[in-house]
Amino acid sequence: MTVSEPTTPGKGSRAAFDLGQGPGRLLVWLYGVFTVAAASRSVVQMILDFGRAPLAYVLSAAAALVYAFITYSLVRGGESARKAALVCCAAELAGVLIVGTWTLVEPSAFPDATVWSDYGMGYLFIPVILPVTAMVWLRRAPR
Repeated sequence: MTVSEPTTPGKGSRAAFDLGQGPGRLLVWLYGVFTVAAASRSVVQMILDFGRAPLAYVLSAAAALVYAFITYSLVRGGESARKAALVCCAAELAGVLIVGTWTLVEPSAFPDATVWSDYGMGYLFIPVILPVTAMVWLRRAPR
């Protein structure tokens, strides 16, 4: 006769996103901060001076939406949320690289900076480092 270990409901489904400590908690915190920063920046810029640099302000708003969805996915947990977060992190990285290169090649297209301008230089390059770090963590997290 064998004794089985007690099971905790939902324990296995949340294991991939241990947000109680370490990298998971830090990623959620950073993405939350970047959601607020990018959204605040874009809303203020759109209200005060949208005509000056509409492309830059819309791109900052798009960055805020991406950050918000990644934050939500990380907090939600589960395999489908992990996959969605991975896709969004890849899209975020592509956006940072495209917009970063675009701002260097054609600076006249951006009279004002975006969150992703110059590869996130205005934010200590965290916008280019964050998605890479998140993708590594999400791929290594147990399923």
